[in-house]
Amino acid sequence: MKSKICAVIDYGMGNLHSASKALEHAGNDTQVIVTSDPETILKADHVVLPGVGAMRDCMGEILRLGVDQVVAEVAKSKPLLGICVGMQAMMHHSEENGGVECLKYFPGKVQFFGHDLIETQGTQTGEKLKVPHMGWNQVSQVAHPMWDNIADNSRFYFVHSYFVTAENEQHIKGRGHYGKDFVAAIGQDNVFAVQFHPEKSHTAGLQLLENFLNWDGQA
Repeated sequence: MKSKICAVIDYGMGNLHSASKALEHAGNDTQVIVTSDPETILKADHVVLPGVGAMRDCMGEILRLGVDQVVAEVAKSKPLLGICVGMQAMMHHSEENGGVECLKYFPGKVQFFGHDLIETQGTQTGEKLKVPHMGWNQVSQVAHPMWDNIADNSRFYFVHSYFVTAENEQHIKGRGHYGKDFVAAIGQDNVFAVQFHPEKSHTAGLQLLENFLNWDGQA
């Protein structure tokens, strides 16, 4: 039987090595290819849009290399996973770098946590929080195949100074809290994206990547 192919899009702005190794570990029958070649990406069964760094730089490279057009084509029919800034890039607009227009898959925006972020819940209420939000945090799930075999409120690894708010409640597939409530996962049809790094999230993260490689794009 022909093995599945998962393309990790290389536009110079992602944890490509760690993401590809985690995907290889999660899907033994999947060939993982890190590539910037549109033809290879479009032939793949599953596609990952990673991202780290500043939004202006990410969107600049996405547009310069035509990745936006490739991703738009993939999003029509194939399972597509956005990770970290890859998720933020799927929103309409980011406040980062003085304001950046994004890919506009999901109505909503990317906002800064703030320089004076204060915890508003639990035993740490009133405590000043560091930005970026860096470390393990619980994710409250909204029913979706990508959460199969992952306990609700499992902890995932985050590194971000900006967070997503979504205009359409139906798009929210996971929620987190760090001083403020934020969207930890978003999705519609065959597109799913997460703010955390599944490749750094041990068992739960590997399970999510396995779920993605087994996902047919149906919610």
